[in-house]
Amino acid sequence: MKREYHKWYSPNLEKEMELLVFGHSGAKVLFFPPRMGRFFDYEDWGVIKALEEKIKEGHLQLFCIDSIDTETFYNVQDHPGHRIYRHCQYENYLLNEVFPLMHQVNNNPNVISAGCSLGAYHAVNIAMRHPNLFCKVVGMSGRYDLTVCKGYFDDLLGGYHNDFVYYHMPNQYLKNLDDGALISDIKKLDIVLVIGKNDLFLESNYELKTILDEKEISYQFHEWDGEAHRAKYWRKMVAIYI
Repeated sequence: MKREYHKWYSPNLEKEMELLVFGHSGAKVLFFPPRMGRFFDYEDWGVIKALEEKIKEGHLQLFCIDSIDTETFYNVQDHPGHRIYRHCQYENYLLNEVFPLMHQVNNNPNVISAGCSLGAYHAVNIAMRHPNLFCKVVGMSGRYDLTVCKGYFDDLLGGYHNDFVYYHMPNQYLKNLDDGALISDIKKLDIVLVIGKNDLFLESNYELKTILDEKEISYQFHEWDGEAHRAKYWRKMVAIYI
């Protein structure tokens, strides 16, 4: 299985960023790591191994990117306004730096957005905001409004709210979305949501499910037994849904 390591100085983030690419052809997968995760986590946890056959056969090419969650949603030392702004810079890094790399190494037009835990939030958020760039999105064990408290999971912006927050929380902006062209592009996506029945984020998934129903947007919704919020479950999920 082909494996490439990339590192460069990001002008959008003003820091060096790293990523790993697995495979040589096929649909490109923009793969977001879990909460405060790193670009090598899925390899270390055997998640990439679970997709090895599809990668070797040229069906998938994975781009395992780094997160900057410790500078955004989990940077409790910084003002929430700057934290969400930093998140917007991260999106610009993806759109203006990672996407060009993906297209440079692989001209396959199909791009899948995928992630686990907070990575599912990132995957769903960018796909819903820019559906014309993707053919499919897979959110596993995700939370789709980071401002809603649930159990031991706090509002990650401490009650702060502005337009940037609103337009980066899928369960907020999708609810009121009335842009016909954007909704039409979202309807073209193959949307897959996977969540454990005992996962604290189950309610967030049901809220997103309800919103999609109201907008008449088709999707797949899969509930797994238990919490199913660990790497041992994600290894099984990716093999089925990506």
